[in-house]
Amino acid sequence: MSSSNHSGKTFVPLNIAVLTVSDTRDESNDTSGQLLVERVNSAGHHVNDKVIVKDDIYQLRAIVSKWIADENIHAVISTGGTGFTLRDNTPEALLPLFDKNVEGFGEVFRAISLDEIGTSTIQSRAFGGIANQTVILCVPGSTNACRTAWDKLIKEQLDASHRPCNFVPHLNIQNTEQCETRN
Repeated sequence: MSSSNHSGKTFVPLNIAVLTVSDTRDESNDTSGQLLVERVNSAGHHVNDKVIVKDDIYQLRAIVSKWIADENIHAVISTGGTGFTLRDNTPEALLPLFDKNVEGFGEVFRAISLDEIGTSTIQSRAFGGIANQTVILCVPGSTNACRTAWDKLIKEQLDASHRPCNFVPHLNIQNTEQCETRN
């Protein structure tokens, strides 16, 4: 990974919603969702909402649609439901909500994961998109996948000081600078 250039750019705290998609997890054993909450808070952002929902297309759409419509939510991070089992429906639920897909998110996540889990990374349908100036990033349900996604990809892309580009200028936030060109 290339190093970030934070040359005097200002960090902007975002309001982030965390969604755990699971038929079996609850607050007592949601290690993936809890890791994301801890990472979001330690990075200086705010967790505005956290929900655990069964892997049901319509329940997923309802929750994420509500967050997309909420001007106080800038980003949604979803964990779970991105595999190939019959109950893995996160892509089918959320892709229709996107105004724009972020194809590179899944591609980069799988490239990073290749070093960690080998070719099993092809079993991940991690994906991202933007809807109503809200970025939605969906990662696998394992705690290690969430750690990888946050530490090596999401943290920088939700940091306004990360250059040359990050998602913050595309969100419904006032006074953000546009992406720069690479030197």
